[in-house]
Amino acid sequence: MIRILSVLFIIAGLTILSYGGFQLYSSKANESKRLNEAVVSDEVINKFDSNSVDYNKYTTGDTIGILYIPKLNREIPIVEGTDEEELAQGVGHYAGTGFPGENKQILLSGHRDTVFRQFGELDDGDEFHVKMEHGTFIYEIKDHEIVSADDTSVIDPNREDEVLTVSTCYPFSYIGSAPDRYVVYAYPVIK
Repeated sequence: MIRILSVLFIIAGLTILSYGGFQLYSSKANESKRLNEAVVSDEVINKFDSNSVDYNKYTTGDTIGILYIPKLNREIPIVEGTDEEELAQGVGHYAGTGFPGENKQILLSGHRDTVFRQFGELDDGDEFHVKMEHGTFIYEIKDHEIVSADDTSVIDPNREDEVLTVSTCYPFSYIGSAPDRYVVYAYPVIK
């Protein structure tokens, strides 16, 4: 009986490891495909006329840009939408929030166990570069907070100053559906 139980535990462990490995491989493959689809400009934008860009052309599932995190030397595709399908392919842009240069809140979300695995290494002063087809926008991290998973107060589409809000599940090492969200606030840098 003990021998059978031991074999069952080994099989269960291998199954869990295989599933996790498949998820990680699948995520990397989807990210790579999306990065190749992204049309971006590396020209840093200081002043921007948001009327010159048609942000309405983006629909759910479109690759709209790249989030580059210099401290982590990490490029992540930005996909329009935050449903599971979009988050499996990169970081999701929350519909109804702004885009770079619009002087509104821009909300990006991603999974802690795929695109934001090293998110806990970021500090105030670190930067996010949002690369879009019409230019690159640089934001500096100024603050962060941990909120309950059901706290939607961090979403403010009526905000009238530009802030890049980036969120992921928390605690970072939690197994399963995490109870909280780690939210980072970054503000435009004029270079």
